[in-house]
Parts: sequence; structure tokens; C-alpha cells
Amino acid sequence: MSVFITRQIGIIIKAQQSKFPVLAVTGPRQSGKTTLLMKLFSDYLYVSLENPNMRSFASEDPIGFLDKYNSHVIFDEVQRVPALFSYIQSRVDASRQMGQFILSGSQNFHLMNNITQTLAGRVALFKLLPLDFTELKTNGLLGDSYTSTSIKGFYPAIFDRDIDPVVFYSNYIQTYIEKDVTELLNIRDLKLFRTFLGLCAGRAGQLVNFSALANECDISHNTAKAWLSILESSYIIFLLQPYHQNFNKRLIKSPKLYFYDTGLLNYLLKIRTDDELVENRLKGHVFENMILAEYQKKNHHLYLHQDYYFWQDSNANEVDLLMKNNEGFSIFEIKATKTVSSNLFKEMDRFEEVVAPIEVNKTLIYGGSENEKRTKYRVLSWKNSTD
Repeated sequence: MSVFITRQIGIIIKAQQSKFPVLAVTGPRQSGKTTLLMKLFSDYLYVSLENPNMRSFASEDPIGFLDKYNSHVIFDEVQRVPALFSYIQSRVDASRQMGQFILSGSQNFHLMNNITQTLAGRVALFKLLPLDFTELKTNGLLGDSYTSTSIKGFYPAIFDRDIDPVVFYSNYIQTYIEKDVTELLNIRDLKLFRTFLGLCAGRAGQLVNFSALANECDISHNTAKAWLSILESSYIIFLLQPYHQNFNKRLIKSPKLYFYDTGLLNYLLKIRTDDELVENRLKGHVFENMILAEYQKKNHHLYLHQDYYFWQDSNANEVDLLMKNNEGFSIFEIKATKTVSSNLFKEMDRFEEVVAPIEVNKTLIYGGSENEKRTKYRVLSWKNSTD
């Protein structure tokens, strides 16, 4: 039986309906954008521009198209008809009606490019990512262990239709990732691109090295950068930037690579069971990826507009996650272990010494199930990692 999972971003989107003429929701394919928008705006018409007939109508006769669909309309995959954006701009400028059009799309590069050029100042932008911990907990769907949770992944269809993650991600790669990539780039050898995708998975939670990626995949440096950019704009991966402020040490300047969804990451790493993940040498990176992705989801689903960083110096002293605010820093150590020991706090203590006398709030997120009270630290279970 199909069950609608309440999305945290829903109430935030609705709050902007009376403030902007256009609302735009982007995010990866299958993250639930259409389901959410049709639920939130049940009184709106729904038009999918994936439909060839609708796309042809909108492309060939945009004025006639918008005469027919002129208000209270959801245009899904709107980036498929780039010419439509300037006509939408004219309509909303003339009508000055709030909530006139709802746009959605899964190719962020084209969608954002068109919005920036034609709808700046007229649109409220939102990102709907796969399900977050809070959404799963609220519906009684969060797994008991981080291993089973990360392997299952966070795409709504897996929970809604009880799909085996292996089946889902196999089809997801063929149906969506490869489809988007071939539309955006002239890639003739999809097998080579799959190899590249697998190499990215093997580097999750690590510094990006374009030259190493290119050499191992036998492609050019520029091709590696272009392919990585497409994966980023399609919401498959994100890059976490280093915090650059210099505390009298040489700092790492390369970003770190993460996947938005650890179900896809584990599939690409050929990890299928809890035991395989526990025994895998990349276990710590997968766990770190899951927590970093959770912070990204919280940031966008709650409309926090928070900037996240990591910090690493040339001696490999590192903070996994860093946030800067007016009071100082909030830093996080992320470890897959289920046992809390004093050595897990060393990196955070070292950072605190480097930035002294600036205030530092220190949090350990670990693979266990219980929160712990410590005098100088917060210790959070992975389940409560964004609390």
C-alpha cells in the first residue's frame, strides 16, 4: 500500500506561495518532487514537459501554451523547454500574481541557468533531496543500525514500494543517471562513464584529485572535471569545500567528494549486506558520507542557508565538519565505531588549540545508538546526528 511520507520542506514551500510569483523546486530524479508538489498544490494543474506532446506545444507555441496554462500550474521538468522561461517572466511581471507558476526540474545546471538569466528576483528556490532521518523517524522507517540504513538508501520509492535497493539502484543508474549524462554531454562510451562513477564512489569522503581520477579512468583532466560537474548538477554528488582561514598553518585547498545518497554509494562499491559494510575498508568513509549528506538534507529541507566546511592542514590534522557563526566554531568528528573512547576527541581538541581563544563547540557523532553526556563535548548517536 502506497503511503505518502511527509516532507519537512513542504511547510516552507507553502509559506512562500504568497510572497513570490514563481516557486521552483529542484533535486535529484526520484527524490519525490512531483509527489510533493501535487500534494501541496492539489488545486493546481500539473503539466509534465517530459511528455513529448506537451514539450512540442510549449517549444513551438509558447504564447499559446501559456494562454492555456496561464495560472496555478505546475510545470514539471521545465528545463526541457528553455525558451519558456522568458515568456513566464513576461507573464508574472504583467500579472503581479503570487504563486502563479510552480516549476520543478532535476537537471540543476539548465534549470538554474535559465532562472538566473530570466527569473531572478521573481522566484523562491528550493532543493528536495532524498529522505532525511527526521522524515524516516517520523514515519517509523529509520533502520536500527547505520549499516542497514546506509545500504538501503533514502529514495522514497524504496520505502513506498518496498523495492530491493539493488534492483532500485541498478535501474536508477541506467534510467536516470545515464539518461541525464548522455543528454548533457556527448558520451559515447557509457561503460567508461560507469567506471568513472565507480571510481568516484571509491573516493567518497576523500579529497578530490582530478588528475588521479582522469589517469585511472584513462580520460583527460578536462573530461574528468566535466563529468564530475554533471554528477554534481544532477544531485548525484556534492563537494564539501575546505575552510580557508589560515591559522598559521598551510591548509588543504581541495574539496572533498560525497554522494547525496549512500544507498547508491554502497551499490557502486558492491556492498550489499551489513556484514560486507562492516568488513569493508571504506566503512568509515561511507559512515562519514551518510552524516555529511544528512547535514546537506537538513540544510535544504529546513531552508537554513548554512555553509558547511571541513578543515585540514598539511600535517593531516582534520575536522570532518565545521560551521562558523558569530560566537565561534561548531565542529564535528564523525566515526563509525560504536564505542566512545578518549582518542576520538583528539582532532577536535587540536583544532581548538589552533584557533584559541575563539570559542569552539565540539560534537562527536558515532555509530552507536545512545547519546552520551560529556563535560567538554556533545556525543550523539548517528540517529540524532543533526539534532
